Amino acid sequence: MLIEILPKKVCFCMSQKTEKPTLSGQRIKTRKRDEKEKYDPSGFRDAIIQGLNESGTDLEAVSKFLDTAGSRLDYRRYGETLFDILLAGGILAPGGTLALDVDPLKTSCTEICIFSAKDNLDTLKSYAQVITKLIRRYKYLEKTLEDEFKKVLVFLKGFTPLQRSKLGKVTAILLAGGQIPPSVLTKVLQDHLIKDGIALAFIMEVFKIWLGEKDSATVWTSLRKAGLDSRLMDFLPVSKRNIENLTTTFKANGLNQLLDYLKAQENQSVKKELQLQVGELLKDGAQVKEIIPIVKEQMRKYSLPEQEVSVLLWTSLMTMMEWNKKEELVSEQAVKHLRQYTSLLSAFTRNAKAELALLLRVQEFCYDNMNFMKVFEKIVVLFYKTEVLSEDVILKWYKEAHSPKGKSIFLDQTRKFIEWLQNAEEESEDDED
Repeated sequence: MLIEILPKKVCFCMSQKTEKPTLSGQRIKTRKRDEKEKYDPSGFRDAIIQGLNESGTDLEAVSKFLDTAGSRLDYRRYGETLFDILLAGGILAPGGTLALDVDPLKTSCTEICIFSAKDNLDTLKSYAQVITKLIRRYKYLEKTLEDEFKKVLVFLKGFTPLQRSKLGKVTAILLAGGQIPPSVLTKVLQDHLIKDGIALAFIMEVFKIWLGEKDSATVWTSLRKAGLDSRLMDFLPVSKRNIENLTTTFKANGLNQLLDYLKAQENQSVKKELQLQVGELLKDGAQVKEIIPIVKEQMRKYSLPEQEVSVLLWTSLMTMMEWNKKEELVSEQAVKHLRQYTSLLSAFTRNAKAELALLLRVQEFCYDNMNFMKVFEKIVVLFYKTEVLSEDVILKWYKEAHSPKGKSIFLDQTRKFIEWLQNAEEESEDDED
């Protein structure tokens, strides 16, 4: 059977010529909300100044205007400008001068501001209250207010003495109310402000008002948290930086409430330096008879009480040693070490107060250092025999003046020694009779 195979019909389709790309498409119109608004602090200033001038000196009306204006004016963007106006009456240029508009017909400043207010505390408190209400209403302005004060305190030299006085009072009021942190005061420590005495005058103004609003303990705690308690001397010009000048300045400004804290701070600093000095002398192998006059001179110079010095010497003696970690060996090591320096300690335990302070410190040291828990009695006996501690003070400590730290352990540990002391005391009384 013959099968005819027919060739397949092949069809070739001619490809069309590729079109070149052309720029085409729909133009997308930018929505109004996506358009970047032009930065216009002058326009914002004009709107705020107009509202303030219309409110006049009625600060309640001022607060209401600022409250409602926040819904249509961008406080978040122009917060710095807003606080410039409330403080100085207009936009502050670098250095602290007011930036005036090029158009002489435009009002670029207002009298409704802190710098133009009457310089009395009640009025300035009312202006500070306007700021307080504003940041309570718009919480995001808190950080802006802090930054504003950091800026304006650098500009102090550009303000008049009266403006600086008003700013100092308002700063203190806002510090007392917690609207700004005390750390802003570090910005006053600029060389040019310190040199001209502006920094010192300003901080004294702040302290006077602040102490009128808060007690001295609260003010000192705030200064300590900001790290300013140890930098108060830095507000004085370099040539006058000493504790005598600082004390005189505090007294002249009626800041006696802070002087006790200042003296305690200085006392702590002196004690730390003396402890380091004694430690170095001990490590260098200095004799006790060489150390005693040095310590006595420092006591006299800085009016250090004997009870603080006795504790200081104990700390120096115990920190200079590398103590054995084995409890059974540390006892012998401690007694041997302390025996060399009992004459040093006895030179500064000439009254019962100093003796008791030392004994309490020994108790707390033995409690805090576990290896010394069983060494306490041996140290007390050593100090009794070498006349560092008297019988009366040891008995007083045992009966009523001990520390709660390890109380039961140490009282039990010294019970037999105390009984021996009491019996010796009774025998002595019988002999006298």
